[in-house]
This record gives sequence, C-alpha cells and structure tokens, in this order.
Amino acid sequence: MAVGLVGVVIPVIPGLLLVAVAGLGWAILAQGTGPWIVFGFMAVVLAVGTVAKYVLPSRTLRQAGAPASTLVLGALGGILGFFVIPVIGLLVGAVGGIYLGELRRLSGSRAAGRSTLATLKAIGIGLLIELLAGVLAVAIWFVSVLSGVG
Repeated sequence: MAVGLVGVVIPVIPGLLLVAVAGLGWAILAQGTGPWIVFGFMAVVLAVGTVAKYVLPSRTLRQAGAPASTLVLGALGGILGFFVIPVIGLLVGAVGGIYLGELRRLSGSRAAGRSTLATLKAIGIGLLIELLAGVLAVAIWFVSVLSGVG
C-alpha cells in the first residue's frame, strides 16, 4: 500500500490501483467477512477519489478556458521530458508543454503564463484529491488491522 501512495505522487505508477490491489490481496488472505467489508469501504473511497480527481479539476480548467489540447500537449511534453531529463523531466516537460500550448492558443506570454498556472493548479487539486483518497483508504485498512478485523 505504501508503494500505491508513492504512486499517487509519481505519475508513472498507478497509485490508487495499487492500493486497491493490496487491499484485495489482504481481504483474500485474511479470510472472513470483516476483511471483505473493509475492502468494500476502501473500494468505495478509492472509486469516489478517482472520479473526483477528474471531475473537480476539469471544472477548474473549464472556468480558466483551457482546452483539452493543452492537457494533451502537457502530457506529450511530460513524456518527452521524462526521456530527455532524468528524474525531473516529467514535471519540466509537462509544464513546458502546457505553456507552449497556451502560448500558441493565446498569443501572449503573460496570458499563457496565467493560463498555465491555472492549469497547474487544477492538476495539483487532482493530485491532492487522489492522495487524500489513497491515505483515507490506507487509514481504513490500518485501523481495521489494529482493531483485529484481519
């Protein structure tokens, strides 16, 4: 589960999915009804977190006027940056891709900078939502283990 929480922060690793798989593995190995109920609560929290991480930031992006093509350019920039600059290239490339997309769309560096910041803020909100869902799911599991459910 710790790897899943790290995966929330590192975009290459499917964080919430790893937390869910770890919870499922625990429910299978622990046997009994209690672990399955706990896993059900974990799954609901993770599902709500997954939906919210896309819905809430997309609302912020729509209000800022950033099109989906900006996010696509950010993703492509992140992939390129990942291979060009080790470790931090993913972040640098994504920010650069978003900025270039907004610069092309808005034709001005000041407006592109504002729009890039709004886009990064929305992405950060999504990351925080995902992290909160992961931590909450792990906390549910942890409390149940401490209380003797599994």
